[in-house]
Amino acid sequence: VMSGRIAAIDGHLDQGRLTLYVGAASGGVWKSQNGGTTWKPVFDKHAQSIGAIRVDPSNPKTVWVGTGESWVRNSVSVGDGVYKSTDAGETWTRMGLPDSERIAGIVVDPTDGNTVYVAAMGHLWSGGGERGLYKTTDGGKTWSRVLHSNEDSGCAAVAMDPKDPKVLYATLWQHRRRPWAFESGGPGGGLFKSTDGGATWTKLNGDPRRGLPTGEVGR
Repeated sequence: VMSGRIAAIDGHLDQGRLTLYVGAASGGVWKSQNGGTTWKPVFDKHAQSIGAIRVDPSNPKTVWVGTGESWVRNSVSVGDGVYKSTDAGETWTRMGLPDSERIAGIVVDPTDGNTVYVAAMGHLWSGGGERGLYKTTDGGKTWSRVLHSNEDSGCAAVAMDPKDPKVLYATLWQHRRRPWAFESGGPGGGLFKSTDGGATWTKLNGDPRRGLPTGEVGR
Protein backbone atom coordinates (compact mmCIF):
# COMPACT_ATOMS: atom_id res chain seq x y z
CA VAL A 1 0.00 0.00 0.00
CA MET A 2 1.81 3.09 -1.25
CA SER A 3 0.42 6.34 0.15
CA GLY A 4 3.51 8.41 -0.57
CA ARG A 5 2.51 9.66 -4.02
CA ILE A 6 0.62 12.94 -3.74
CA ALA A 7 -1.84 13.01 -6.62
CA ALA A 8 -3.75 16.24 -5.91
CA ILE A 9 -3.47 19.48 -3.96
CA ASP A 10 -5.56 22.62 -3.51
CA GLY A 11 -6.15 25.25 -0.87
CA HIS A 12 -7.29 28.75 -0.02
CA LEU A 13 -6.01 31.78 1.87
CA ASP A 14 -8.23 33.55 4.39
CA GLN A 15 -6.86 36.58 6.25
CA GLY A 16 -3.34 35.24 6.04
CA ARG A 17 -4.32 31.73 7.13
CA LEU A 18 -3.53 29.04 4.58
CA THR A 19 -5.71 25.92 4.47
CA LEU A 20 -4.48 23.04 2.33
CA TYR A 21 -5.97 19.76 1.13
CA VAL A 22 -3.85 17.00 -0.40
CA GLY A 23 -4.87 13.68 -1.89
CA ALA A 24 -2.60 10.65 -1.92
CA ALA A 25 -2.44 7.79 -4.39
CA SER A 26 -3.74 5.35 -1.78
CA GLY A 27 -3.73 7.40 1.42
CA GLY A 28 -6.93 9.43 1.23
CA VAL A 29 -7.34 13.18 1.76
CA TRP A 30 -5.42 15.17 4.36
CA LYS A 31 -6.10 18.71 5.59
CA SER A 32 -3.84 21.34 7.11
CA GLN A 33 -5.07 24.61 8.61
CA ASN A 34 -1.64 26.02 9.37
CA GLY A 35 0.07 26.10 6.00
CA GLY A 36 1.27 22.50 6.10
CA THR A 37 2.82 22.39 9.57
CA THR A 38 0.40 19.72 10.81
CA TRP A 39 -2.09 17.48 9.00
CA LYS A 40 -5.14 15.36 9.76
CA PRO A 41 -6.92 12.74 7.62
CA VAL A 42 -10.46 13.77 6.64
CA PHE A 43 -11.53 11.08 4.15
CA ASP A 44 -10.85 7.76 5.86
CA LYS A 45 -14.45 6.52 5.58
CA HIS A 46 -14.33 6.68 1.79
CA ALA A 47 -12.16 5.60 -1.15
CA GLN A 48 -8.45 5.98 -0.40
CA SER A 49 -7.21 6.47 -3.97
CA ILE A 50 -7.43 10.17 -4.87
CA GLY A 51 -7.11 11.79 -8.29
CA ALA A 52 -8.28 15.41 -7.93
CA ILE A 53 -9.18 18.05 -5.34
CA ARG A 54 -10.78 21.44 -5.92
CA VAL A 55 -11.88 24.10 -3.43
CA ASP A 56 -14.83 26.19 -4.60
CA PRO A 57 -13.29 29.65 -5.21
CA SER A 58 -16.56 31.37 -4.28
CA ASN A 59 -17.11 29.33 -1.08
CA PRO A 60 -14.05 27.68 0.50
CA LYS A 61 -16.22 25.51 2.75
CA THR A 62 -17.22 23.58 -0.37
CA VAL A 63 -14.55 21.08 -1.42
CA TRP A 64 -14.73 18.58 -4.27
CA VAL A 65 -12.73 15.34 -4.38
CA GLY A 66 -12.37 13.02 -7.35
CA THR A 67 -11.38 9.49 -6.39
CA GLY A 68 -9.10 7.16 -8.31
CA GLU A 69 -5.49 8.11 -9.03
CA SER A 70 -5.00 9.20 -12.63
CA TRP A 71 -1.33 8.18 -12.98
CA VAL A 72 -2.11 4.80 -14.49
CA ARG A 73 0.89 2.71 -13.47
CA ASN A 74 0.47 -1.03 -13.07
CA SER A 75 -0.02 -0.68 -9.30
CA VAL A 76 -2.69 2.02 -9.53
CA SER A 77 -5.86 1.65 -7.45
CA VAL A 78 -9.41 2.71 -8.34
CA GLY A 79 -11.98 5.16 -7.06
CA ASP A 80 -15.76 5.21 -6.85
CA GLY A 81 -16.75 8.65 -8.10
CA VAL A 82 -16.76 12.28 -7.05
CA TYR A 83 -17.42 13.55 -3.53
CA LYS A 84 -18.44 16.92 -2.12
CA SER A 85 -18.09 18.52 1.30
CA THR A 86 -19.96 21.68 2.32
CA ASP A 87 -18.35 21.94 5.77
CA ALA A 88 -14.67 22.23 4.86
CA GLY A 89 -13.99 18.50 4.85
CA GLU A 90 -15.74 17.44 8.05
CA THR A 91 -18.32 15.32 6.20
CA TRP A 92 -18.60 14.10 2.61
CA THR A 93 -21.34 13.06 0.22
CA ARG A 94 -20.76 11.04 -2.93
CA MET A 95 -22.19 13.02 -5.83
CA GLY A 96 -22.06 10.50 -8.65
CA LEU A 97 -19.88 9.07 -11.45
CA PRO A 98 -19.28 5.80 -9.54
CA ASP A 99 -18.11 3.97 -12.69
CA SER A 100 -15.44 6.52 -13.60
CA GLU A 101 -12.74 4.50 -11.73
CA ARG A 102 -10.36 7.47 -11.74
CA ILE A 103 -10.77 11.25 -11.95
CA ALA A 104 -7.96 13.40 -13.32
CA GLY A 105 -9.25 16.92 -12.70
CA ILE A 106 -12.03 19.15 -11.39
CA VAL A 107 -12.76 22.81 -12.11
CA VAL A 108 -15.43 24.96 -10.48
CA ASP A 109 -16.97 28.05 -12.05
CA PRO A 110 -15.84 30.96 -9.80
CA THR A 111 -19.06 32.84 -10.55
CA ASP A 112 -21.37 29.88 -9.88
CA GLY A 113 -20.33 27.16 -7.46
CA ASN A 114 -23.05 24.83 -8.74
CA THR A 115 -21.34 24.58 -12.13
CA VAL A 116 -18.55 22.02 -11.98
CA TYR A 117 -16.58 20.09 -14.61
CA VAL A 118 -15.03 16.69 -13.90
CA ALA A 119 -12.42 14.95 -16.06
CA ALA A 120 -13.12 11.22 -15.82
CA MET A 121 -10.46 8.82 -17.06
CA GLY A 122 -12.61 5.69 -17.02
CA HIS A 123 -11.60 2.04 -16.85
CA LEU A 124 -7.92 1.21 -17.25
CA TRP A 125 -8.06 -2.54 -17.93
CA SER A 126 -11.18 -2.48 -20.11
CA GLY A 127 -13.27 -0.14 -22.25
CA GLY A 128 -16.45 1.63 -21.33
CA GLY A 129 -17.49 3.04 -17.99
CA GLU A 130 -18.02 6.71 -17.23
CA ARG A 131 -15.26 8.46 -19.15
CA GLY A 132 -14.88 11.89 -20.73
CA LEU A 133 -15.65 15.38 -19.44
CA TYR A 134 -18.76 15.69 -17.28
CA LYS A 135 -20.62 18.85 -16.23
CA THR A 136 -23.14 19.64 -13.52
CA THR A 137 -25.09 22.87 -13.12
CA ASP A 138 -26.95 21.85 -9.97
CA GLY A 139 -24.09 21.18 -7.58
CA GLY A 140 -23.67 17.52 -8.49
CA LYS A 141 -27.27 16.31 -8.36
CA THR A 142 -27.17 15.49 -12.09
CA TRP A 143 -24.35 15.17 -14.61
CA SER A 144 -24.11 15.36 -18.39
CA ARG A 145 -21.18 14.20 -20.52
CA VAL A 146 -20.09 17.13 -22.67
CA LEU A 147 -16.92 15.71 -24.28
CA HIS A 148 -16.22 12.13 -25.33
CA SER A 149 -14.65 10.28 -28.26
CA ASN A 150 -14.65 6.48 -27.85
CA GLU A 151 -14.83 3.65 -25.33
CA ASP A 152 -11.07 3.61 -24.76
CA SER A 153 -10.51 7.36 -24.27
CA GLY A 154 -10.91 9.32 -21.06
CA CYS A 155 -10.51 12.96 -20.11
CA ALA A 156 -6.98 13.44 -18.75
CA ALA A 157 -7.10 17.18 -17.96
CA VAL A 158 -9.43 20.17 -17.85
CA ALA A 159 -8.69 23.86 -17.38
CA MET A 160 -10.82 27.01 -17.25
CA ASP A 161 -9.87 30.46 -18.51
CA PRO A 162 -9.56 32.59 -15.35
CA LYS A 163 -11.03 35.58 -17.19
CA ASP A 164 -13.99 33.75 -18.75
CA PRO A 165 -15.47 30.60 -17.15
CA LYS A 166 -17.19 29.67 -20.41
CA VAL A 167 -13.79 29.10 -22.07
CA LEU A 168 -12.53 25.61 -21.33
CA TYR A 169 -9.64 23.44 -22.47
CA ALA A 170 -9.70 19.66 -22.12
CA THR A 171 -7.64 16.70 -23.27
CA LEU A 172 -8.85 13.25 -24.25
CA TRP A 173 -6.40 10.37 -23.93
CA GLN A 174 -6.84 6.94 -25.49
CA HIS A 175 -5.16 4.39 -23.25
CA ARG A 176 -5.38 0.79 -22.14
CA ARG A 177 -3.28 -1.26 -19.77
CA ARG A 178 -2.90 -4.98 -20.36
CA PRO A 179 -0.98 -7.58 -18.33
CA TRP A 180 1.81 -7.60 -20.92
CA ALA A 181 1.75 -4.02 -22.28
CA PHE A 182 0.51 -0.47 -21.97
CA GLU A 183 -1.11 1.27 -24.95
CA SER A 184 -0.94 5.07 -24.91
CA GLY A 185 -2.33 7.24 -27.68
CA GLY A 186 -4.80 6.67 -30.47
CA PRO A 187 -7.38 8.31 -32.71
CA GLY A 188 -9.64 9.14 -29.74
CA GLY A 189 -7.13 11.55 -28.19
CA GLY A 190 -6.69 15.26 -28.64
CA LEU A 191 -6.73 18.78 -27.23
CA PHE A 192 -10.10 20.52 -27.32
CA LYS A 193 -11.43 24.02 -26.64
CA SER A 194 -14.94 25.26 -25.83
CA THR A 195 -16.09 28.87 -25.69
CA ASP A 196 -19.67 28.18 -24.61
CA GLY A 197 -19.32 26.31 -21.34
CA GLY A 198 -18.85 22.89 -22.90
CA ALA A 199 -21.83 22.92 -25.26
CA THR A 200 -19.59 22.67 -28.34
CA TRP A 201 -15.90 21.86 -28.84
CA THR A 202 -13.16 22.51 -31.38
CA LYS A 203 -10.25 20.10 -31.73
CA LEU A 204 -7.00 22.08 -31.66
CA ASN A 205 -4.39 19.48 -32.56
CA GLY A 206 -4.10 18.08 -36.06
CA ASP A 207 -4.16 21.52 -37.69
CA PRO A 208 -0.62 22.54 -38.77
CA ARG A 209 -1.64 26.20 -38.69
CA ARG A 210 -2.05 25.98 -34.91
CA GLY A 211 1.46 24.60 -34.37
CA LEU A 212 0.24 21.47 -32.62
CA PRO A 213 1.05 17.86 -33.56
CA THR A 214 -0.79 15.98 -36.28
CA GLY A 215 -1.58 12.29 -36.13
CA GLU A 216 -2.36 10.28 -33.03
CA VAL A 217 -1.39 11.82 -29.71
CA GLY A 218 -0.89 10.45 -26.19
CA ARG A 219 -1.44 12.13 -22.87
